[in-house]
Amino acid sequence: MRDWSDRLHPRGLLYATYEQRLIAELNRETLPKHVAVLADGNRRWARLNAPGETLVAGYQAGAAKLREFVGWCDEVGLQVVTLWVLSTDNLTRVHDAEFAPLLEVIEKLVVDLAATGRWRVKAVGALDLLPDEMAATLRAAGESTKDVEGLHVNIAVSYGGRHELRDAVRSLLAAEATKGTSVEELSRTLEIDHIESHLYTAGEPDPDLIIRTSGEQRLSGFLMWQSAHSEFYFCEALWPDFRRVDFLRGLRDYTRRERRFGR
Repeated sequence: MRDWSDRLHPRGLLYATYEQRLIAELNRETLPKHVAVLADGNRRWARLNAPGETLVAGYQAGAAKLREFVGWCDEVGLQVVTLWVLSTDNLTRVHDAEFAPLLEVIEKLVVDLAATGRWRVKAVGALDLLPDEMAATLRAAGESTKDVEGLHVNIAVSYGGRHELRDAVRSLLAAEATKGTSVEELSRTLEIDHIESHLYTAGEPDPDLIIRTSGEQRLSGFLMWQSAHSEFYFCEALWPDFRRVDFLRGLRDYTRRERRFGR
C-alpha cells in the first residue's frame, strides 16, 4: 500500500512518468545480458536514516532493495544478475556485534529469493569460510532452484576476487591431477578458457555492466577476471536509496556506449 501511495503522490507520478520515458528510450537489442552490483552504503544509510537503531537496520533495508532490484532485472529481460553482499574482507569483522545479524539477513535474502520459484539462485564465493549451517542453507537454496528457467541470480557471499582465482587454480590443478596430467605438461598446455571453466561463474556470460552505489569508484576486487571488458556505472545514492529510475538510467547509459572490447 505504501508503494502505491508513494506513486500516487505528485512526486511519485512524476517519477513514474520519467521511468516510462526511460524504458521507451532503451534499445532492447543492446541491453546487457549480465549486470553485477556492488550494493554499497548500507551502514552509512543506517547512520543517517536510523540513528537510534543498530546498523542491522541498514542491512535489512539493503536486502529489501536487493529483492526489488532482482525484480527490476527480470522485468527488462536480463539473463544474469550478480549481487555482492559479503566480501572475504568483511569476515575480519566476525567478532563485531553486527556481524551475526548481517549473516542472518544475507541467509534470509537467499532463502527468500529461492522461495519465489521464479529465479535460479546460486551462492558464489568461498562458502567454506562461512558457518557450516549457513553454508549448507545457501547450498540447499541453490539446489532447490537448479531447474528453474529464467533469470539467474548469483549471490556473492564470502566473495573475494583473489579468493576466486585461488580456488579456480586449485580446482583446475585437482581436475588435471585426476587425469594424470603433470604440472610440467599443464604449464605447456594451459589456456585462458581452462581457468575460466573453474571460476565461480563458470558457464555464464561475463558481466556487461557493473553498478556501484554510494559514490565509490573502484572494483574492490569484485569479479576481477570477469570484468576485463565490463562497462561501469557509478551512482551517488546509498544502496537502500537506489531507485528504479537510477537503474534505468544506468541501462540507458550502457546502451549508448560503444563497446570496443580492447580493440
